[in-house]
Amino acid sequence: MDITLADCAERLLHAGSILVLSHSFPDGDTLGAASAMIRVLRSLGKKAAFRCEHDIPDKFKNLFCGLDPLFPEEFDPELILALDIADISLIGSLGDLYGDKIDLCVDHHAANRKFAKESYVDPSAAAACEILVDLIGRMKAEITPEIACALFTGITTDTGCFRYRNTTARTHRAAAEMIGYGADAGEINYRMFEIKTRARLELEREILSGMEYSSDGRVSMIAIPREMVLRLGATQDDLDGISALPRQIEGVLIGITLREKEDGTYKVSFRANEPVKANVIAALFGGGGHAGAAGCTLDLPLGEAKRALMKESEAYLGEIS
Repeated sequence: MDITLADCAERLLHAGSILVLSHSFPDGDTLGAASAMIRVLRSLGKKAAFRCEHDIPDKFKNLFCGLDPLFPEEFDPELILALDIADISLIGSLGDLYGDKIDLCVDHHAANRKFAKESYVDPSAAAACEILVDLIGRMKAEITPEIACALFTGITTDTGCFRYRNTTARTHRAAAEMIGYGADAGEINYRMFEIKTRARLELEREILSGMEYSSDGRVSMIAIPREMVLRLGATQDDLDGISALPRQIEGVLIGITLREKEDGTYKVSFRANEPVKANVIAALFGGGGHAGAAGCTLDLPLGEAKRALMKESEAYLGEIS
């Protein structure tokens, strides 16, 4: 059931213990939102815990400094909150534990499947952290520098440092507000966007050498086999933001990244330039997201997955041209 942001604040203020969930392969938005919310809840005298299927990447661990234990033993939540999660499948193995128990979801994806008992979804927001700026205000909680840094991190990472077309005047206002509360924008953006490890550079070199094109260069595709990641010693940090590479090439309207997961399936990320809508293509494969960025999962051999993605992308371009 859809509820208002005021209702969300009421639910959180009423509960004494809250479990916060982030999506698998966590990014800056889901983790920034989780960090900020846990700090807010604990500052209000509530018990708050955090769970995610995957470990927190090194570049985001500073968001959780001082929050141990993140998941206390015998924690029994009154309310389970999903942040930046559009579909129950995105919590991975945690779905077996919490799939039918999630009380509240706060999200910004238009394709949200409304899997929680109650949902607040605002597709006009560039990031879940943008929504939380308003939500925390309604909760009358103090925004400390740590909370401000967490929220700014989510906003800047989900907008590509304010370059993506999901960025609005509201987005800039929310970010500016967090700077006013102590977020170090320069340092955060430096850590999020400028630092690259040698493994990341080697990964980019190999990926780009195998890039494929179709539709007169309007579609580009890269693949990241698990063997490559292991051989180069790349971490989750090194893979962050790599799906933006295909779209950065002049003339490309649809950039596709296939990343092999541990179970052999492929996490597919679509990045699009106007007039293409990435979420329309992702929906053809059971996925979703935004006009500029969307995703899905394919349980197919790599060659077959590539052919299917190219075929549908070419057909979509034919329809809109």
